[in-house]
Amino acid sequence: MTSSSVSLPAQRQAFLAGLAIAVGGAVLFSTKAIVAKLIYRYPVDAVTLIGFRMLFSLPFFAVVAIWHARRSPALSGSDRLRIAFLGLLGYYLSSFLDFLGLQYISAGLERLILFLTPSFVLLISVFFLHKKIGRLEWGALLVSYSGTVLVFLHDARTGGANVPLGGAFVLGSAITYAIYLLMSGELVRRVGPMRLVAYAMCVSSFACILQFLVLKPIVMLVQPAPVYGLSLVNAVFCTVLPVFLTMIAVARIGAPTVSLTGMVGPVSTLFLGAWVLGEPITAIQLAGTALVLAGIYLLSKKKA
Repeated sequence: MTSSSVSLPAQRQAFLAGLAIAVGGAVLFSTKAIVAKLIYRYPVDAVTLIGFRMLFSLPFFAVVAIWHARRSPALSGSDRLRIAFLGLLGYYLSSFLDFLGLQYISAGLERLILFLTPSFVLLISVFFLHKKIGRLEWGALLVSYSGTVLVFLHDARTGGANVPLGGAFVLGSAITYAIYLLMSGELVRRVGPMRLVAYAMCVSSFACILQFLVLKPIVMLVQPAPVYGLSLVNAVFCTVLPVFLTMIAVARIGAPTVSLTGMVGPVSTLFLGAWVLGEPITAIQLAGTALVLAGIYLLSKKKA
C-alpha cells in the first residue's frame, strides 16, 4: 500500500473534522439570537443584555490576550489604536445594534439581515474603494436582497409596527461589521487573527460593561436566576466558543470553505426559532431564506 493511498483517507477525515468544527461554530453563533429572545422575556433591555454577555465573556478573551501578549512582539501605538477602534466598531457597536434590533424582529429575520454582511463588504468596495464587479456579483446581490425583502415584508405585516425599526438596527449592525471586516484585513495579516480577535473582544467587553455601569443603576446587576444562566450560555456557547471554533476551522480547511459553512446559520436559526421560541415557519420565509442562501453562495463561489 502506497503512502498516497494511506494519506488520502486521513486527509479526508481531517477535512471532514474541520468542516464539522466550522458548522458547529456557525450554528452556535446563530443561536445567539435565540438566547437573546429568551432573555428578553425578562425585564432586561439591550444595554443590560450585552453588558452581562461581555461580562461573562471577558475572562476567556482576557486569558487569550494575555497569552499572546507574553509570546508575541509588542504592538506599535498605531496598531493599538486601530485594534481599539475595530473593537469598538466591530464587536461593540455592531453587537449592540444587533441586540437592539432583536427586541423588535424575529430571530429568523435578524439572521437573514446579518447574513447579507458579505454583500455589504462588496458594495462598500464598489462605491468607496472603486472596485469593479461583474454581472454575476450584481445578480447575486439582487437575489440575496430580494430574499431579505420578501421575509421583511412578511414579518412587517405580521410582526407589528416596530419591525422596520428593528430591521434598521440589525441592518446597521451588518453594515458596521462589514466596515470592520474591510478595515481589519491588513491588521489581521500583521497581528494574527486570534490575537486580533482576543484584543478587540477585550476592548468591546470593557465598552459594554462601562456602558452598563453608566446608563443603568447598580441594582440592575441583580436579576432573576435564569437571566444569569442564559447570559452565561450567551457568553460561552454563543460568543467565546464559536469564535475559537471558527479560527480552528480556518486553520484546518481555509477561510473560503469556512465562509460557505456560515450558510447553515440562517437555516438553523429559522428552525431553532420555531422549536424554542414558537416562531412560525411559513412558505414565504423558506423562499426568502433560499434566495438569500443562493445569492451568498454565488458570491462565495466567485470569491473562491
